[in-house]
Amino acid sequence: MFLLSLACLSLALCGVTWAAYDPDEVTGLPGMSFKPNYRQWSGYLKASPGKYLHYWFVTSQRDPVKDPVVLWLNGGPGCSSLDGFLSENGPFHVNDDGATLYQNEFSWNKVANMLYLESPAGVGYSYSDDGQYKTDDDEVADNNYLALQSFFAKFPNFTQNEFYIFGESYGGIYAPTLSLRVATGDAAKINFKGFAVGNGISCFALNDQSLIYFGYYHGLFGEQLWADLNSNCCKDGTCNFYNNSMKACVQLVGEAFSIVYESGLNEYALYLDCAGGARTTGSYHRTMLNLFQNYRKQWDAENAVSGGGVQTGSGPTLREVPPCINSTAQMTWLNRGDVRKALHIPDTLPPWDICSDDVGSRYVNKYRTVRDVYLKLLSLGVRALVYNGDTDMACNFLGDQWFVEQLNMKKTTSYQRWVFDNQIAGFYQQFGNITFLTVKGAGHMVPQWAPGPAFHMFQSFLSNTPY
Repeated sequence: MFLLSLACLSLALCGVTWAAYDPDEVTGLPGMSFKPNYRQWSGYLKASPGKYLHYWFVTSQRDPVKDPVVLWLNGGPGCSSLDGFLSENGPFHVNDDGATLYQNEFSWNKVANMLYLESPAGVGYSYSDDGQYKTDDDEVADNNYLALQSFFAKFPNFTQNEFYIFGESYGGIYAPTLSLRVATGDAAKINFKGFAVGNGISCFALNDQSLIYFGYYHGLFGEQLWADLNSNCCKDGTCNFYNNSMKACVQLVGEAFSIVYESGLNEYALYLDCAGGARTTGSYHRTMLNLFQNYRKQWDAENAVSGGGVQTGSGPTLREVPPCINSTAQMTWLNRGDVRKALHIPDTLPPWDICSDDVGSRYVNKYRTVRDVYLKLLSLGVRALVYNGDTDMACNFLGDQWFVEQLNMKKTTSYQRWVFDNQIAGFYQQFGNITFLTVKGAGHMVPQWAPGPAFHMFQSFLSNTPY
């Protein structure tokens, strides 16, 4: 009783009242052999009627009362943010045995209160009462906004903390669209300061256009294919690899894209091996459902006529998504009955998977570019960071660099290096309240493959200090 009283007194002195959060608190996790110096909660946030988004909230290891609250969103669309928790920036990761946990030296909750949201409904342990999971960009942003309101109603002590939104991959759509709702909405007392996008899709045209240059200058295309691309897709020094109407160009671009994502390369990290070995015959087809859309119809039509390739309706099973990425350990651990119980997951929900085919295959993209969304947010004084691991091919750095440059914001720094641990970590340039930054040698999941530099970048952005 005396020890309990001391604990309550300590929390009271910190200005935090935790009693209201007890039902969702995670008090112990199977496989954890270390004592955490943070608190965590797992439960559900209400979105639109009948939709419930699973969250996992972890307090800062430094100062939960004063440190920012950061929302993390993985993309897909249709992939779970718990993958970000357990393999990228969470306080612990899962060992390869799928049974034990180890501490993450570069966990982002060392300096921030981290909120992981499985979105939209149908992803991971999030669900909808009616089992209908067709959705679109605006509906996702609306539901994430409602879930945020639910979160701050559940955790009112954090409403005065600075609040940031981070999105990865298709989070390039999720993060800015949600940010605009937060910045202009009527949610009470959200102290919103900025957002960041890591290896995100910001503009489909620029992503497709830049991939051809990325592929050629990384040695993926022979000189003959490059010469043919220039002959058939370029005129007067200007090339159109995105929506060219010439059949010969479309075929050549399709050939180039197929080298990138159908030849067995690890699309998410060019210089890393593909987990499970090189795959061919279209294993990427389903996972790239929302990319390269201008060429997909023609490829599908040609494959249907010839009987070759992989058509849109087929492709890898859910457990093969995303390709070249091994998520077996996370899946094994999250589907343990004792883990589900510790995380307060209803018994009626199906097993957890890293990505949902129900969501991804029915998802409707409404933003071919989020340029106008960025411009509105920047005009409101919201700070933004666009960062890219420079070996990623799904959302390559060059497309995002062009995107930021074409916002036509005034340059406030030169393009320059940044350093971590006495080594060049990448390059960056600032344009007023938005920064474009590369992470040298990292792929699509920057915190996973460059954890030290990613943590330094994260700290610098939150504190608005030089990189």
